[in-house]
Amino acid sequence: MFTFPNPVNDYAARTVATGVVLMCVAAMVLRQPWILVPLAYGFWARVLSGPRFSPLGQLATRVVAPRLPWAPKLMPGPPKRFAQAIGVVFSTTALVLWFGFGLAGATWVVVAMLTAAAFLEAAFGICLGCKGFALLMRFGIIPESVCLECADITIRHPELASSSN
Repeated sequence: MFTFPNPVNDYAARTVATGVVLMCVAAMVLRQPWILVPLAYGFWARVLSGPRFSPLGQLATRVVAPRLPWAPKLMPGPPKRFAQAIGVVFSTTALVLWFGFGLAGATWVVVAMLTAAAFLEAAFGICLGCKGFALLMRFGIIPESVCLECADITIRHPELASSSN
């Protein structure tokens, strides 16, 4: 029940990021902080169990991504889960700032930062959480055993291993 898919369809991940952008923009433009509740719930649900309990995750994996004209683009799951965990931090921080402390300005700054990161993923496929995951692996903070595919690209691309001989 509490597993995360590995690999992850990158198009589904980008669809989720698009939904996050839309929710964040709606919350900011309409000044409706209640939208932060389902936003944070979605991040928590995806970190804990992938798309299983996330309405946005279900929409992305079962409806949108399968109907896209491209073949699935599979990516390692652990960096995507890490990125969702970063989303948990930002969305939960925004909730606490608004509902716990009444700090509207700080709330919207945090939501804007989350929007920017989600937009990079949705529009350009640039996953800042994944980049952070790679750096943490490079510095030995995240062990290679967490994502062997991330540590050794030849696992996903065996043709690269034969070309180095």
